Amino acid sequence: MSTHDPEFDTRQGHQPETQTLDWHDGDMPYSHEFGDHFYCRTDGRLECGHVFLAGNGLPERWQTMSPDGDGLRIGELGFGTGLNFCETWRQWTLARKPGTHLHFTSFELYPMKSDEIDRALARWPEIDAERKALVAAWPESPEGHVTINVDEQTRLTVVCGPALEGVTAAEADFDAWFLDGFAPSRNPGMWSPELMQALFDRTKPGGTFGTYAAAGFVRRNLAGAGFAVERRPGFAGKREMLCGVKAERSTSA
Repeated sequence: MSTHDPEFDTRQGHQPETQTLDWHDGDMPYSHEFGDHFYCRTDGRLECGHVFLAGNGLPERWQTMSPDGDGLRIGELGFGTGLNFCETWRQWTLARKPGTHLHFTSFELYPMKSDEIDRALARWPEIDAERKALVAAWPESPEGHVTINVDEQTRLTVVCGPALEGVTAAEADFDAWFLDGFAPSRNPGMWSPELMQALFDRTKPGGTFGTYAAAGFVRRNLAGAGFAVERRPGFAGKREMLCGVKAERSTSA
């Protein structure tokens, strides 16, 4: 798997903020700033498939894409280790049609270093090729907008800085969202009414979201922004997760 043309646009970004990491079980990163692990301790890769991909109707939606269309754009709150991107890229390459395109855009306040990403993702041999390609293309000091054309049909953009600022400045062309900030109780700003409204306003009619979070205030903030919210069974015995859609008839931006 080859990697193409990394582009590092710092004109609109912030200097990257740093976080303090511990490593549990050898290779599982834990953030001191948020007092939380970066992914489900059962299996973060499988959780991605259950919550974010299936929660957004993927990969089925990829199989109906037309080469003549605009492609599909996924937005993610919290790039973290890049696990969701690598698993999404892996599944996308298996399901996509020739000539179709995916743009994966993630908003991250504390971008990791390449060696940290490498260490965190090495536990999953299923995404070994994707991990190596991401690490090879990742800048030494990520800041601003990091854009990497990982293959001819796939582009990654990581917007470094506060999520509300990044989402507010983005184009209103998102088809699906992965809401994967740290736990709402530990990082409430990532689930605020203001951010959920900005996210809704930049989602295409018919666009969707999926999240592991099921806290009442998260559900209310998403519904208050305009999404039709649905509860579904969570991953690995968790009682609930949330997914939803922006109604096609909506006239919001």
